[in-house]
Amino acid sequence: MRILTGIQPSGILHIGNYFGAIKPVLDLQGQGEVFVFLADLHALTSSSNGAAMRENIRTASIDLLACGLDPEQTVYWRQSQVPAHVQLMWTLTSVTPMGLMERMVAYKDKVANGLSANVGLFTYPILQAADILAYDADLVPVGKDQKQHLEVTRDIAIKVNEAYGEGTLKLPDAKISEDVAVVPGLDARKMSKSYGNTIDIFTEEKALRKKVMSIVTDSTPLEASKDPDSSTIVDLYRLFASPEQVQQMKDEFRAGGVGYGHFKQRLFEAIWEYYAPMRTRREEILAKPGYVDEVLEEGARRARAVAEPTLERVWQAVGMR
Repeated sequence: MRILTGIQPSGILHIGNYFGAIKPVLDLQGQGEVFVFLADLHALTSSSNGAAMRENIRTASIDLLACGLDPEQTVYWRQSQVPAHVQLMWTLTSVTPMGLMERMVAYKDKVANGLSANVGLFTYPILQAADILAYDADLVPVGKDQKQHLEVTRDIAIKVNEAYGEGTLKLPDAKISEDVAVVPGLDARKMSKSYGNTIDIFTEEKALRKKVMSIVTDSTPLEASKDPDSSTIVDLYRLFASPEQVQQMKDEFRAGGVGYGHFKQRLFEAIWEYYAPMRTRREEILAKPGYVDEVLEEGARRARAVAEPTLERVWQAVGMR
């Protein structure tokens, strides 16, 4: 079983990245061939600052390793280090119907929230399809909101197979963890850098507390009963706490007599404790100059060994070879 996912290096990793994409892959390490890439080409669709891009790539490279990605078990590389991603994308572009791209919800959502309507953003799903199809992936862990992208990947692969022969491309399946499919942000919308509502994983203690304390709540008085089923605090707390601890918080919500500030403090403490081992590992990685570059270079070599034969197979089918 080959499992593949990509993480966009568009800034410091946040909780939504971790539970939506990173942890599901980490949990699968050792259960099959795991492929994880930094989607730096995708990041270009929302970046116009070269220095910031370099810093984001470097930070994400380190943070993924700190979170527990094991280069002994996982093929880990930068998307731009493997030309087959873009080469296969162009082949897929030639068979992808315009209507398929025009129906993409993510594109409309990002433009509505202020991102420039550039061609790269519009064709993002085709590059994403190439990322997946180049590696003959069996499973792609995705958040519930990314399910449409996997469906589009399958649609494109079917188009290629219908045109050039069954088996030209392998159809992947989505692996969706329903309980953490969409992680809420500070304002209850999906946690996303685009919305500016994230809680970063490796932020320092004071900044983390400030972030958690800024979670949007209603004006229910301290003494009154509160609804735990519509609370962002509870939804986030369940990611870090035991079922018993979550139930206790829900009971206290309903009982009244405890303010939102108290619950936010409890959430902050849970987050800080959860990521403590990863903060330690990050410091150890930073103490080894050159380590991250070596990991990525070796990962790219291994990735090319898989992607290039797939590209050759497709190009043979379409007549490029």
